[in-house]
Amino acid sequence: MGKTMNIDIGNKLRLVRKAHGLSQRELAKKSGVTNAMISLIETNNTNPSVGLLKRVLDGLPMALSDFFAVDEEPQGQVFFHGDDLVEIAGGRISYRQVGRDMRRQAIQILHECLQPGADTGKSMLSHEAQEGGIVIRGRLEVTVGMQKRVLKAGDAYYFDSRHPHRFRNVGDEVCEVVSACTPPSV
Repeated sequence: MGKTMNIDIGNKLRLVRKAHGLSQRELAKKSGVTNAMISLIETNNTNPSVGLLKRVLDGLPMALSDFFAVDEEPQGQVFFHGDDLVEIAGGRISYRQVGRDMRRQAIQILHECLQPGADTGKSMLSHEAQEGGIVIRGRLEVTVGMQKRVLKAGDAYYFDSRHPHRFRNVGDEVCEVVSACTPPSV
């Protein structure tokens, strides 16, 4: 006899629905299934057929195989030593990232070190995200569109990354920044 798997479909569906930012009512409308049925599934008061579950997941949209691959409880690393940070770029600008795989993450956190005179290049950057950061030490020139400002330790920035932008260390010492970008720019 094969091993029987005990899968909490209700909890899985609730986690996936919330991860997509939907209420039960919104998922019901998108999937063509009643709000009451979504509630019954999430509270494990009914065991949906594969066809019904597929209809519900089509409202997300999500494949059945992806649904069953979702971990019900996060199993990822929670705490990171300085040595655990992943260097994603080296040279005159060091970007050390918290966590390894950003494909399933909602936010990217970086510890950045820019050598004196280092910059992100003459061409302005632009990508689908929002980003912000706090200067920990040094002086950082931040250009966003037509706005330009030199920030010092304790100063911060936050902007829509679709606006062309660039960063440059204008000081005589290493400039250190802790930044975040959502969604991650991988």
